[in-house]
Amino acid sequence: MDETATLRILDAAANRAAEGLRVVEDYLRFALDDRHLTMLAKTLRHNLAEAVARMPRLQRHAARQTRCDVGRELSTPSEVNRHDLIAVVSASFKRVEQALRSLEEYSKLINPIVAAELETLRYRCYTLEKAVDVTTESIRRLDKTRLYVLIDGGTSADGFAAFVQSLVAAGADAVQLRDKRLADRELLLRARQLRELTADSSTLFIVNDRPDLAALSRADGVHVGQDEVAVKDARSIVGPRALIGVSTHSLEQARQAVLDGANYIGVGPTFPSRTKSFDGFPGHELLRAVAGEISLPAFAIGGIDRENLSEVLETGVKRVAVSGAVTSATDPAAVVRAIRTWMDEHGAIEN
Repeated sequence: MDETATLRILDAAANRAAEGLRVVEDYLRFALDDRHLTMLAKTLRHNLAEAVARMPRLQRHAARQTRCDVGRELSTPSEVNRHDLIAVVSASFKRVEQALRSLEEYSKLINPIVAAELETLRYRCYTLEKAVDVTTESIRRLDKTRLYVLIDGGTSADGFAAFVQSLVAAGADAVQLRDKRLADRELLLRARQLRELTADSSTLFIVNDRPDLAALSRADGVHVGQDEVAVKDARSIVGPRALIGVSTHSLEQARQAVLDGANYIGVGPTFPSRTKSFDGFPGHELLRAVAGEISLPAFAIGGIDRENLSEVLETGVKRVAVSGAVTSATDPAAVVRAIRTWMDEHGAIEN
């Protein structure tokens, strides 16, 4: 009796987990259009099939009693209530995770090695669920954020205020404070000033490199590079609601940023920059690779201006981050307006 009951449980749990993963995979493939996450879900589903194949298939099927299952007719109203696509995906993730836990526990009775493998699959599913949720929410939050401007703290508080106000009025969707010269106290004053200047606008305020100053100034988020604090550590400082951006210089770094829980990525450098030096330029090739694989909001960065903007957008990446093209211009606001107008006219509203 115990063996038959165990096999029935394993059979049902294996079916639930595989079915749930297929539902998740369909969303990632056909709704989110995310090649990276789709591949992760598909690999997880195949690894599950490999683990289940090491359990006695014929005995599982012999023990199966679908028509006599007492739970077949049991349901709750919430099981048929799905108000949007992500609700379907969320419910499927929970079904998969619960089924994997059941598989893990009961497989200990027949194959402890498989049980350990199933535990690993369950944790991989948790990571995938987080990446899907963060990606979906980030796309929503950054839906209209296309032009991202990086600035320093300027030479005076008054000049800084006038500059920021002109950028906000011109249509900058996000402004990042990036300054390596100012002492921490003065940099924090500029950050708090920038918070006040953007508080009543739709312009996001991001602090570069410093999650501590981002938290103290109540910024909308923080941006970190590959050599700065990790997303995990930044998240512990800025909290669960703040945006976290990550600079990426390869497709593998972009993939990792997705799994780490970044809300957006900077991709580049695309061209030589007027404000920062780089050893290499992955350029258009990297932009195309990211656009073809990752749906997390991605901003092309590095030497971008009005003259080469069309080249950038043709790669499939529809968001840009600019610095020198604006900060070194005689009329920075005019440059922002020109870029925004061009992007609006050419439909840069995706990715």
